[in-house]
Amino acid sequence: MGSFLSSWIGGVPAEDSAASSEVSRVTSFHSASRWQLHLSSIKDTSQLLVIDFSASWCGPCRFIEPAIHAMAEKFTDVDFAKIDVDELSEVSQEFQVQAMPTFVLLKKGKEVDRVVGAKKDELEKKVEKFRHSA
Repeated sequence: MGSFLSSWIGGVPAEDSAASSEVSRVTSFHSASRWQLHLSSIKDTSQLLVIDFSASWCGPCRFIEPAIHAMAEKFTDVDFAKIDVDELSEVSQEFQVQAMPTFVLLKKGKEVDRVVGAKKDELEKKVEKFRHSA
């Protein structure tokens, strides 16, 4: 009944919520504790994590966002995360972010590279380079 009611009033049915969250492979974090849990869960793996530090008021951030979502679809073995610098300023300070957008690439919990600015081609090359490296 709840699913029917939700779909009838325009909500997402419960059984479809997992599928709809896969529409975007970029995970947005809105709490520092949730971010820390996520970071802890993957820092012992060899999976590449690309953190997109952005802000809602940042024009270049909005400009490159579709390209980031396309990269997340293309590189399904890479974890893409998005952090709003105004919402989680302590996380952006921890990574010494001084301009937006900034993309920090982590492997095993350590920074392996970063891209400052809406430089799609440079970011894509670095993702390609580090996604399979040890």
